[in-house]
Amino acid sequence: MSRSDYPATRTISTRWEDEDVYGHVNNVVYYSFFDTAVNGYLIDTTGVDIRQLAAYGIVAETSCQFLRELRFPGDVDAGLKVTKLGTSSVVYEIGLFQGDSEEPAAVGRFVHVYVSGSDRAVTPIPDVIRTVLEPLT
Repeated sequence: MSRSDYPATRTISTRWEDEDVYGHVNNVVYYSFFDTAVNGYLIDTTGVDIRQLAAYGIVAETSCQFLRELRFPGDVDAGLKVTKLGTSSVVYEIGLFQGDSEEPAAVGRFVHVYVSGSDRAVTPIPDVIRTVLEPLT
């Protein structure tokens, strides 16, 4: 896995509060990076406030393989790709990179299942979302 494996990248700055007593970014922050990268990408590329759509993605599954520590201060580049694009769900792979490293510090799996806003019933991915996900496959 390297930076070039990810068709899109988003940069996220680490914060003072992200480091724990062991001197590295705490594991729970990685999941926040995943969420920020995915939703930031969707908002920027669709040009709409995804919270206003009739259907939206809820997180159904996450996981993280920790390979190396991330540190404050410094930016984290989150590489995004889609490993599965279904009718109502999408599986993302997110690589977290820091500095000039071509190898990720962590690789995450992030699954969105789309539901309707009114009754939370599983529903197809909105076309405006699907359009910006297809280039990531």
